Amino acid sequence: MAFRNLLVQVDGGKAAKNRVQAAVDLANSSGAHLTGLVALGEPAMPTYLRSQIPKSALQAQAAYLTEVEGRAVELFKAAADAGGVSYEIRRLRKAEAELASGISLHARYSDLVILGQQDDDDAASLDNSVAEEVLVTCGRPVLMIPYIGAPKGFGKRVMIAWNGGREATRAVNDALPMLKMAEQVVVVAVNPGRGVHGDEPGADIGLHLARHGVKVEVQHLEAAELGVSSAILSRLSDRGSDLLVMGGYGHSRLRELVLGGVTREVLKHMTVPVLMSH
Repeated sequence: MAFRNLLVQVDGGKAAKNRVQAAVDLANSSGAHLTGLVALGEPAMPTYLRSQIPKSALQAQAAYLTEVEGRAVELFKAAADAGGVSYEIRRLRKAEAELASGISLHARYSDLVILGQQDDDDAASLDNSVAEEVLVTCGRPVLMIPYIGAPKGFGKRVMIAWNGGREATRAVNDALPMLKMAEQVVVVAVNPGRGVHGDEPGADIGLHLARHGVKVEVQHLEAAELGVSSAILSRLSDRGSDLLVMGGYGHSRLRELVLGGVTREVLKHMTVPVLMSH
């Protein structure tokens, strides 16, 4: 099934323009409708503290958010009009702690939600922790766009990080519309063992994709647990891939602190778009 309904999160961050342009390009190539979700987080403030802040300060903060929202709306409209895509605009303003749940709610009515990688040098960019929460709660695939932007026409050279798990299986299925349009697809079986992979790691998913008309090759990649994310990103760069497809793994906070968290590390260091599913 092709993508017919895309949603992109828009904010006041410097990378919003790159993210919106990537969403417009994908909407054009897919023939999809594009929704721009202007989602802004409001600083959390206990009621007892709010009552002590001058009304003029609260009004100034609200006016600032309204100004940022207006710029984000205009940015999206300009890109969507220039791209000639069918679009609509929605607005979401929530407390920062509730922003992910708000985005997830809107995302459920789309085929794919497009978010941006956190830029540590830009306080207005969406925090990766928000993207992680959306990933594990929205029930839809998430396409993460690097803050440096996406290559023009990305999705021609795709790498799939495959481990035979449920999340990776979900990601491959969700990415099929893009995989079918790709010029080359490589399935990289990470630390393959016979367990969930079968006798020939990667062979079954390669055959499955081939039956969908995907031009695919299968490779194996050995990596220690602590080096999985680095190995994936290194192979991605070596091949000149312009899209990574992988499962989004939601572990406990403690386990992520111990292992580093493959999902978290990829989100932090990615330089090309990453399509993830949970």
